[in-house]
Amino acid sequence: MADLFREAPFGQIVRLISKNKIFRYPEEDPDFQGLDYYRAGPKSLSVGGPEKAAEGENGPDAAATRPSNARQHSTTLSSSEGSIKEREHQPSLALQRTMSAPYSHDRFDVERNLEIEKTKSRPILPSTTNDGTVLVDWYHTDDPANPQNWSQKKKFFVAFQIDLYTFVVYAGSAIYVSSELAVMQRFGIAHFKAALGLAMYVLGYGLGPLLFSPMSELPAFGRNVPYVTTFAIYIILCVPTSLVTNYGGFLFLRFLLGFFGSPCLATGGASMGDMYSLLYLPYSVALWVSAAFAAPALGPLLSGFSVPAENWRWSSWEILWMSAPVFILWFFCLPETSSPNILYRRAARLRKTVGAENIRSQTEIDRRGLTAKDIAFDAVIKPIEIMMKDPAVLFTNVYTALTYGIYYSFFEAFPLVYPIKYGFNLGETTVVFTCIVVGCIIAIFIYFSYLQFLLIPDIIKNGLRAQEWRLRPALIFTFGLPIGLFLFAWTANQHVHWIASVIGITIFACTVYIVLQCIFVYIPMSYPPYAASLFASNDLCRSLFAFGSILYAKPMFDNLGIGKGVSLLAGLSVLGVVSYLSPWFDW
Repeated sequence: MADLFREAPFGQIVRLISKNKIFRYPEEDPDFQGLDYYRAGPKSLSVGGPEKAAEGENGPDAAATRPSNARQHSTTLSSSEGSIKEREHQPSLALQRTMSAPYSHDRFDVERNLEIEKTKSRPILPSTTNDGTVLVDWYHTDDPANPQNWSQKKKFFVAFQIDLYTFVVYAGSAIYVSSELAVMQRFGIAHFKAALGLAMYVLGYGLGPLLFSPMSELPAFGRNVPYVTTFAIYIILCVPTSLVTNYGGFLFLRFLLGFFGSPCLATGGASMGDMYSLLYLPYSVALWVSAAFAAPALGPLLSGFSVPAENWRWSSWEILWMSAPVFILWFFCLPETSSPNILYRRAARLRKTVGAENIRSQTEIDRRGLTAKDIAFDAVIKPIEIMMKDPAVLFTNVYTALTYGIYYSFFEAFPLVYPIKYGFNLGETTVVFTCIVVGCIIAIFIYFSYLQFLLIPDIIKNGLRAQEWRLRPALIFTFGLPIGLFLFAWTANQHVHWIASVIGITIFACTVYIVLQCIFVYIPMSYPPYAASLFASNDLCRSLFAFGSILYAKPMFDNLGIGKGVSLLAGLSVLGVVSYLSPWFDW
């Protein structure tokens, strides 16, 4: 438990105030045995050096604690000034070099070796480069500082905190829907302008990942710096958003809320990948996506009864009441999950303790010479280039944007259906949104069954297949999108019981969730080095289309009617089905 507090923001602040006297790390103790390998000097860490150094200082038995040659392989790694000498190499360091490729075959192979290695605690000796740089690694194969070695309870607790954060931010978008009518009356504006309160928030969390996603990949920042700083700003902004007296200021603050809440999407999936092995990562990612998928549907319900009873500001205050407890939990209990950041800070502590400036982490060497321009190019320009040159990536971005836009158009469609045609009040109308949550739960059960009984056994038996293999479930469920939409479109009238249209939305939600899960696995497997930035560009496409759909949905439904308007969207989703299936006929 002490490790959890030490890595959390609370522990880091206590360390800063106490000048590292409280919550000390093992390497800050001069008697820590692991320091001997870093004090030995680069010559002792050359080929044959570690064994001799260990045997000379601690006797033959100490050298025997190294992993056996049968579980090692010789490799050559490169640095900016020279290559690492041929040496016995533990899988741990190899994993650090494949973390940027979270869905690669290399990482899968390394993880299988690590599962064997960490069944027994064995020391991992540091390596050196030709220029004398000593590379920092984990101290043992079961080093508790490595997020991959955390207990299942600790992993679940950390993942649960990130899921809570994601839920709060995404619920904060649609929680405003219940206030639209009151906002129109308070500021004397038309519905189009009132809808901007939701649209600007969605636009904000679409643009934010372009900045925060590459920032979280920098070892100097890690995951927690973007998480904690932006979430703190998010909570502070909730206060003026709830008190602002002019509508222009309100829209600007709503945009900032979405922008500073966006790291949940920019970094949430990466945090899951930090902790979970490739084989079981889809489980944690699926739960995280469910928090993001279901939260907007629950947002109107959270404010649907309070806003009529109080006032339009109540929905903004509720965002503060939801987010503040999560931040307090984070402050004390959210540890850093980025392995490059953990080793980066370990290298700094070792340099201070040992007094040697040649101790560096692997990511420091990999990023040596990179400029801000290079990082910005990889984060922003490269994903756009890939999208323009690869039709598959372009299609996934357009298709997910379409489904996301249809999802957000429901926030304009439901008020035109259930209050008018079925006599629902505002609170009862917001309850209808829970059908999306029901569809999400059904989809989770189906997707988890697919993982447990089909995908994972196949990977264990045959290894990782081509990335297109992950799209197979979507080939079936992609038909559910137009089916659910057409069912909603032509049963949403007073002559048909309201449950029929709700079933249509449930079918849509269930199938969209499974299709998106397949796409979100396909994207990083296609271009592993640019996975984070490709997710950011995909999010931008989805958010831009959702931003537009919020604004065009009501005029479209007013002019075409619910039946024809939703049928138009269903027709577009049919084109998506055709495009989705067409490549498979060539394989």
